[in-house]
Amino acid sequence: MKKRIVVNLPVEELPKSWYNVKADLPFKMDPPLNPVTKEIMNPADMTAIFPKAIVEQEISEERFIEIPEPVLNEYAVFRPSPLIRATFLEEFLKTPARIYYKYEGNSPTGSHKTNTAIAQAYFNRAEGVTELTTETGAGQWGSALSYAGRKFGITVRVFMVRNSYETKPMRQHMMRMFNGTVEPSPGENTESGRNFLKNDKNYPGSLGMAISEAVEIVLNSKDKKYSLGSVLDHVLLHQTVIGLEIEKQLEILNEKPTFILGCHGGGSNFGGTVLPFVKRKLEGEKIEFIACEPESCPSLSKGEFRYDFGDSAGLTPMVKMYTLGREFVPPTIHAGGLRYHGAAPIISRLVKEKIVTPENFPQEETFKAGILFATTEGIIPAPESSHAIAGAIRRAISARERREEEVIVFTLSGNGLLDLSSYTSIIESNEKILELEGVKG
Repeated sequence: MKKRIVVNLPVEELPKSWYNVKADLPFKMDPPLNPVTKEIMNPADMTAIFPKAIVEQEISEERFIEIPEPVLNEYAVFRPSPLIRATFLEEFLKTPARIYYKYEGNSPTGSHKTNTAIAQAYFNRAEGVTELTTETGAGQWGSALSYAGRKFGITVRVFMVRNSYETKPMRQHMMRMFNGTVEPSPGENTESGRNFLKNDKNYPGSLGMAISEAVEIVLNSKDKKYSLGSVLDHVLLHQTVIGLEIEKQLEILNEKPTFILGCHGGGSNFGGTVLPFVKRKLEGEKIEFIACEPESCPSLSKGEFRYDFGDSAGLTPMVKMYTLGREFVPPTIHAGGLRYHGAAPIISRLVKEKIVTPENFPQEETFKAGILFATTEGIIPAPESSHAIAGAIRRAISARERREEEVIVFTLSGNGLLDLSSYTSIIESNEKILELEGVKG
């Protein structure tokens, strides 16, 4: 029988603190700007949309921030997550590379988003918040926050990008199962939404537009707060449980990673994976970090590094990041969670400093990679995660051609069980995508 390597940590090995990479960076991050005055933003002003504890985490430079016991208790439902060697994929590719993937798809809602949703719901509830608004692209974040909201007794209102709202009804059902409410964005219930719909009532929407609607609700209220699933520093902080666990699991295997990859939209999954390893690279260890993004929404690959709004209407603080411009409306690709005009400021700066390398992938290549992974490894990946798989396959083939024993690690950020309509659509438009032999090179 073929040997299968799966590293499961006991629950006692759950990280007890989140890791804050800003403590170890050789540069200072650029501060956010007030959206109205364009001056450096006073952190106190951010409490208009976030609870105080989240604002403190956003600006903190403390190396480790303790995870509260109630959050650890909820993490224990699905963490630590396994690190699995993709031996069947290696065999198919005939590569000398060793490929490992960190599987986040066993979380309650099927993706890594639950890591920060639980934390944000806890900190909001601790300060007496009873209602949160948010946006979601493909629905993973909206599902995760709805789940976390139910756990901590918070009502969650989700603005879902219209294209995904219409094509991913099962995500809506999941949000509602956890008492979340969900509506298409842009919509008629906010001024921002009505403005976006003026010229086209069937506008497909974008994450930037959905953020505008969610933030507008909070700015017009005294008792609601906003919750964000990616981009900002505190979100990436919460996701470092992924990379911290990977470190322990690789130590057990006595492996040193050559490449670490993750799909990239706003940066939460990718950041959570690579940030705990950045200090090692800065100290001279040979590791390459590859941010895998869609060819049709290449914020890191083709964007400008400058200050921009996080939303389309210009309501959020301005942050310095790689951006395609807040007016950018991405094509209606199937990887809806990666359709964002900007990128996390931390990841953007790491790209600027050439510590992280961005790479973009056409949709056909990513779906072919996803189907191959499902066929060989037995897990249907989320379309977003398939970008990381495609990146790993490129490097595994390169290792074969160079006859190098590389160690490739990527995070499989979620399962694709609620994305089968996307797979069906892409297969019906191009049946040759099922012909996997060509992937061998």
